[in-house]
Amino acid sequence: MSRIGNNPVTIPDGVTVDIKEGTITVKGKLGELTQEYSAVEIKVEDAQLFVTRPSDAKEHKAKHGLYRALVKNMIEGVSQGWTKQLELVGVGYRASNQGQKLDLALGFSHNIVIDLAPEIQIETISEKGKNPIIKLTSFDKQLVGQVAAKIRGFRKPEPYKGKGVKFVGEQLRRKAGKSA
Repeated sequence: MSRIGNNPVTIPDGVTVDIKEGTITVKGKLGELTQEYSAVEIKVEDAQLFVTRPSDAKEHKAKHGLYRALVKNMIEGVSQGWTKQLELVGVGYRASNQGQKLDLALGFSHNIVIDLAPEIQIETISEKGKNPIIKLTSFDKQLVGQVAAKIRGFRKPEPYKGKGVKFVGEQLRRKAGKSA
């Protein structure tokens, strides 16, 4: 029994869901997302979306909750959007952007310049006395997470001083340094 897959997804006003053979398309005020699916059946009734599986076969059980979660994330993304915030911790670590180009100074000999997809809105916040923050916003949850993970991967937080790129609110496991 899939606890997640059995829950219906509420479709808010302004969001349209179009279902064709093996493909679901969700349109909203922020954008349009498409997802292919298999091994489940998707129905829309009274502004609610239901995901059902035809049998209790292993593949059907495995994909039941998966596709329900993917469709819910699509609906939430095109209606509200998704946001990830990254914090740069370290002396001299800076971030700036011009349009879709993100320029990072992370202590390497050269700055890192990234061209971001047009679906992502980027904002860099630099206040005096505080760590720089990179704010990524989009209607595609997967894309925002992937870009945020790529930026974090340039300089992961180290366990002794905590320097590096981390998510806002992320708890780091700190280690004690060598004791003399």
